[in-house]
Amino acid sequence: MHISTKKWLFTKISSFVLIPFMIWFILNFVSVYENDYQTVLLFFTQQPTKILFSIFIVIAFFFSALTIGEIFEDYIKDQKIKNVANKVLNIFAIIMPLITIIGIYNLS
Repeated sequence: MHISTKKWLFTKISSFVLIPFMIWFILNFVSVYENDYQTVLLFFTQQPTKILFSIFIVIAFFFSALTIGEIFEDYIKDQKIKNVANKVLNIFAIIMPLITIIGIYNLS
C-alpha cells in the first residue's frame, strides 16, 4: 500500500473515531462549564473521564498532525523545510498529549 493511501486511511479512520469522543466531550463540557472549580476538578478526576479524555486527546493530536502534515506536503516546496516542519509537528503531537494526560492524572 502506498504511503499516501495509508495517510488517507489513517485520516479517515481517526476522524471517524474522533466524532463520538468530540460529542462526549462537548456534552460533558457544557454540563460543567458554568460550575465552580471543584465540580470541574471532580469531573476530570473521575476514572472514566480520565481514560476517555486521554483517548480523545491522543486521537485529536494524531488527527491534527496528519492533516497539518498534508498541508505541509501541499504548500511547502523546499524538501528540507518540509522535513523539519513535519518533525517538529510530530514531536509536538507527541509531547502535548503527554503533558496534558500527565496533568490530568496529577489532578487527584
